[in-house]
Amino acid sequence: MLTPNAHAAPKPSPSREIFIQGLTRQGKVFRPSDWAERLAGAMSCFRPGGARLGPGAHIGYSPYCVPTTLDGVKCVVVNEALREIEPMAWDFVMNFARDNDLQVAEACLLPDAPRA
Repeated sequence: MLTPNAHAAPKPSPSREIFIQGLTRQGKVFRPSDWAERLAGAMSCFRPGGARLGPGAHIGYSPYCVPTTLDGVKCVVVNEALREIEPMAWDFVMNFARDNDLQVAEACLLPDAPRA
């Protein structure tokens, strides 16, 4: 069982991220359709400062593992900082991608340009 690291962690760097794409290496769409939200939900307790339990706690994704859609494809963006903070959590998401034959790309998600 994975346990969240309760120690304060550095803020995730946006420059080193792994994109787990909802496409198999054969190009087929991965199912179920909510796989990205499920995976990110399982990783939600891995966050700076550890899990937030008790009064005022709310459900939210970890900044280290975020579901998104890019060009119509469901993805999970995994910040490489997770590897240092909680190696077992990193292995879990990477093994999920490998076991399901999902496409994985290393990139960085750039912030949106300021609107004028």
